[in-house]
Amino acid sequence: MKKAAPFRRSFAAALAGLLLGAAAWAPAARAEELVFLSTQLRPIESAQKMRTQILAGAPVPTNFVTEQPPQLGVHVRAEAQAGKPVSSLIGGLHGELLPLAGTRNLAPLDDVLGSLTNRQINPAMLEAGKLGGSQQLYIPWMQATYIMVANKQALPFLPAGADINALTYEQLAQWAGNIQEKTGKRLLGFPAGPTGLMPRFFEGYLYPSFTGGVVRSFRSPDAERMWTQFRDLWKFVNPNSTNYGFMQEPLLSGDVWIAFDHVARLMDALSRKPDDFVAFPAPAGPKGRGWMPVVAGLSIANGAPAAAEAAKLIEYLTRPAVQIETLKAVAFFPVVQVEMSVDLDPGLRLAADAVAKMGAAPDSLVSALPIGLDQRGGEFDKLFMDTFQRVVLRGEPPRAVLDRQGEAMKRIIADTKAACWAPDARSDGPCPVE
Repeated sequence: MKKAAPFRRSFAAALAGLLLGAAAWAPAARAEELVFLSTQLRPIESAQKMRTQILAGAPVPTNFVTEQPPQLGVHVRAEAQAGKPVSSLIGGLHGELLPLAGTRNLAPLDDVLGSLTNRQINPAMLEAGKLGGSQQLYIPWMQATYIMVANKQALPFLPAGADINALTYEQLAQWAGNIQEKTGKRLLGFPAGPTGLMPRFFEGYLYPSFTGGVVRSFRSPDAERMWTQFRDLWKFVNPNSTNYGFMQEPLLSGDVWIAFDHVARLMDALSRKPDDFVAFPAPAGPKGRGWMPVVAGLSIANGAPAAAEAAKLIEYLTRPAVQIETLKAVAFFPVVQVEMSVDLDPGLRLAADAVAKMGAAPDSLVSALPIGLDQRGGEFDKLFMDTFQRVVLRGEPPRAVLDRQGEAMKRIIADTKAACWAPDARSDGPCPVE
C-alpha cells in the first residue's frame, strides 16, 4: 500500500497546500435583485445574519438563497441548460465549485481580481481559485475549521501530564472516562445528529490522524484499529450525541462538558460565556493531528443576468471591514489581510487562538474537503455515517463493515472519477481504495 506522507506546515501554508491539490427550482426574487446562490451559511440563523448584517451595506440589492452542497452543480447546470440563468453570484467550497469549471458554467474573474489588488489575499488561495486552469474562476471569500471546546469544570479531570493544546485521542478517552467515573455522567459530545457535521470529523480528523489518509486507507488495518478504539471512546460519549446538530447548545446547558464541532456552531457558547469555556485543537493520532481548514469562494455564473452587479458584490464582501463583520456575525475568518478590532468578541478570540495553535502544531496533518464528487458528495458522507452506526452504535465487526463499505466507496469514486485529495497521496485517475 502506498502511504501518504504527513502534510505539516504553518496555518497559512497549510490552507494553501490543501487547496492546490431544466432548473431544479428558481428562487423567487424581484427583477432588480441579484440572486446570490450559496452552499455556505445555510442554517437559518446564519442565513439571517448574512441578509440583515453582512449584506446590510451591499452596493446592490441582493437575494441570498441557500442550496445543499450536493445540489449546487445540478442547480447551476440546470439554469444554464434552460438558457435562462437566474443565479448571478455563486458561493461554495473549493470542491463544490471545481466540477462547474469543466462544464464552463463559471465566468472568468481575472478583471474582477485586478480590481482587488489591495486585498492581499493569500497567493496560493488565488491559485486554487483557477480550479486547475489559467483563468481565475473564484475569488476567496471566507474560511473556517473545526475545533474542540470544553467547560472549565472538565479541566481538573485531565489525565496527569496531558497538555490540552496537544491532546491525543487516547488522552481524550482517558479524560472523558475520568469525568464519567467521578460524576457518573457521559459528558463528551459530538454533532452526530441528522443536521450535524459528524462526517467531517471522520473525513478530516479521525481518519487522517489514525491512517494518514481517507480514501486510500478507508479499509486498511489502521482503519480497523481506529474504529475499534473509537468504539471504546464512545462509551464515554453522551448518548444524545446522535441527536445533536450544533454543539453550542449542549455546552451551554451543561449536557456536555467537552465537544467537537465547526467553529460557527460553537460560537454562541463561546460568546455568551467566554469565561466558562476553553477552546483547543483537535486531538492527534498515530499519524498526526488531522484537521480540515475550510475555504469558501465566490464565482459568477456564465451568462449571469447581473454579472456587473455580482462583481460589485465580490468587491464588497472582500473589503476588510466586511470580512471582520462576517467574522463577528457568523464566525468565518477573513481571507484578506485585516487588523482585528479591539472590540472583537472574547469568544472569537478563544476560537481564533485554538485555530492558530492547530495550524502551528508540529504534528499538523491537513485534510482537504472531498473534491470532485459533485452531487455524490452526500453519498460519500453517508458511507462514513453508516460505518459509524454499524461499528460504533451496533457493535458489528469493523473488518466486515469496512470491506463492504469500501466496495461502495469504490463505486462512488469510479463513477465520479475523483482523484485523490489531501492527505491521500496524489493519484493518476480515480483515487484507489486500497
